[in-house]
Amino acid sequence: MLIYFKSNKLQKICSKRNEAVKKLGSKMADKLQQRMMELSAADCLADVSTLRPTRCHPLKGNRSGQFSVDLDQPYRLIFIPAIDVILEKDGIGLDLSQIDAIEIIDILDTH
Repeated sequence: MLIYFKSNKLQKICSKRNEAVKKLGSKMADKLQQRMMELSAADCLADVSTLRPTRCHPLKGNRSGQFSVDLDQPYRLIFIPAIDVILEKDGIGLDLSQIDAIEIIDILDTH
């Protein structure tokens, strides 16, 4: 899957372990690297596990349209689809197999 970033700072944190350790600590930096590898290896969002430990899921409320994967509780890696149109599959929601590019927008506690 193609991965874009909201900012250069966020890209450094997500792609360089030493930057992640400085900002997030060693344990969360390890989780972040693991999630980035999982997302990079996937062909589309449908390939990313919805089960723990990754738990890829859409967010609700004021974060509708965004997705997250778990890092070190309670923190999440937040991203959005990086395509203009998201097709519905059989009229029951997003067709995750159509999302082959994402934009990482934040790392935060959504609760």
